[in-house]
Amino acid sequence: MRSRSPLRPAAAGIVIAILAVLVLAADQLAKTVAIDNLPPERVVPVLGDALQFYLVRNPGAAFSLGEGVTWIFTIALAVVAGVIVFLAVRRVRSRLWAVVLGLLLGGVLGNLTDRLVREPGFPVGHVVDFISTPWMMPAIYNVADIFIVSMMISVAILVLAGLRLDGTRETRSSRAADDGADVEPSPETGTR
Repeated sequence: MRSRSPLRPAAAGIVIAILAVLVLAADQLAKTVAIDNLPPERVVPVLGDALQFYLVRNPGAAFSLGEGVTWIFTIALAVVAGVIVFLAVRRVRSRLWAVVLGLLLGGVLGNLTDRLVREPGFPVGHVVDFISTPWMMPAIYNVADIFIVSMMISVAILVLAGLRLDGTRETRSSRAADDGADVEPSPETGTR
């Protein structure tokens, strides 16, 4: 069942590309402004303890994990970006999936850009983080991270809701057929 007409492959790719470029630009602009205006590793209150800026350069992943293997994160980000582009070209026909994957790709490209061009150099650059919400979590993050986390949650919701990449909805009977599950014979017809 389709709720709307599906996107053409080129249209899905264009939606994904435009959103990815917008998120990438917003992320890199925010990081540039932070680098130019914030003191390194000092709390700058914005909304008291609810929102603070704290400029750091993160060589690792979330919570600075894996600082010694930064190059692995570069490869992982490149693979994720490649998978999203592959899906955009081959399978995405849903407007909602195009939006979610475009925003996710933009976030991935934001942090991948840091890994490729920031100090100490290619492919081990440190990601610029500057947003802190200590009441919510102890991590310091950036605009790209916001899009990555929120869009991964969105992906999970779309999968749980049964919305396929092509815009069709998974139904209970299609799930059973996809899983190869046996369907009980109908008492009226004796067929499955």
